[in-house]
Amino acid sequence: MRRGHVTALMAIGVAGLLALDHVQSQPLNPYDAPPMIALGSGLAATGGHCAAPPPGADRLAPPSRDRR
Repeated sequence: MRRGHVTALMAIGVAGLLALDHVQSQPLNPYDAPPMIALGSGLAATGGHCAAPPPGADRLAPPSRDRR
């Protein structure tokens, strides 16, 4: 095991970062957090910029076939 010291150093570094994050962060308020699953809650979906249509996409859409 030639790289045991490197593994130990990385484990200590990760543990140090986790400890620093725990000390610096404020406690979570579960009443202020958004719902984990918002099925039928009426909340608009946010985030997911990958699925958002690009600006001006409504101009580029083909005409609808619904002609009543």
